[in-house]
Amino acid sequence: MTAAGEIRRIRVAVAGCGEFGRNHARVYREMESAELAGVFDTDAARAAAFAQEFRTPAFFSLEAMQGTVDAVSVAVPTSAHAEVGCRLMELGIDVLVEKPMAKNLADADALLCAAGKHSRILQVGHVERFNPAVLAVEPIINRPLFFEVHRLGVFTPRSLDVDVIYDLMIHDLDILLALVGEPVTEVKAVGIPVLSDKVDIAHARLEFAGGAVANVTASRVSTERVRKVRFFQQHEYISLDYARRDALRVGVKRPGPEPEFAFEKLPSAGVEPLRAELEAFLEAVRTRKEPKTNGTAGRAALELATRVMACIQEHAARVQPTGSHPAADLPAFHYPRKDEQ
Repeated sequence: MTAAGEIRRIRVAVAGCGEFGRNHARVYREMESAELAGVFDTDAARAAAFAQEFRTPAFFSLEAMQGTVDAVSVAVPTSAHAEVGCRLMELGIDVLVEKPMAKNLADADALLCAAGKHSRILQVGHVERFNPAVLAVEPIINRPLFFEVHRLGVFTPRSLDVDVIYDLMIHDLDILLALVGEPVTEVKAVGIPVLSDKVDIAHARLEFAGGAVANVTASRVSTERVRKVRFFQQHEYISLDYARRDALRVGVKRPGPEPEFAFEKLPSAGVEPLRAELEAFLEAVRTRKEPKTNGTAGRAALELATRVMACIQEHAARVQPTGSHPAADLPAFHYPRKDEQ
């Protein structure tokens, strides 16, 4: 607390001066609980321009942040998440790392190890967990048994160096793990390149230990933009719309040959998900309590995405034993360059 009894402003910086970094810097500038203390990028000219845009200092090394920054949003390319995140935590700085958490599970484990060793907060940027629609649904979850998930987008040049599993589907994999709260026992998946040499559209069927089943579709080559989850639990159907940030609950009021249904729009706050995410990060920094999208949750989503990608590659190899199917020859990981998104 400050002398006036107000909450101390957390000194934050943004590492990675691309579109993701720009969004983080914008929101931090709007938050009363944050002081945007600087920005960093390996491209000094880009960092300087970014710093001028947001009226904040530019750091030209991670080490320069030590002692002047409490926490950092890491929005560098995924391949550098572990290197940058681990170094910041070694310097005594708390870290929010964008999704996917790392380029592979070994790097994810390195981040977790660094957080434990240096007693640092590690949050992963699974922003949909802070979507008002998801927050509205969480209190009414009651052993859901079937999910139908669609995350469809129109084609853009953004993120064409990353498979749609890591670009889009990983959001829903994280949400499913959180809502079901059980391990995935079986994965079946198929995916194909359409307009790029990466997987542009994919479908996965997941089975959970308690019997729940989820069908998950992700596409970046659709004619319309859809971000929806529909799921069923005892006597209820729930429809969640990420884009509208709302959720509808449909219950059976009276069963029988002439059933009667009850429709309820679940109350949801009108907050921007990214702002809610960054507020949660700063609260974790302030209180030292584990964030809900901590490193363990981020690793679980990455591990499940890895399993989905492996199934897609196995399916492609079976369909085209000669390896002529483009997906059959894809490496296990493709990483988004957040500085270009």
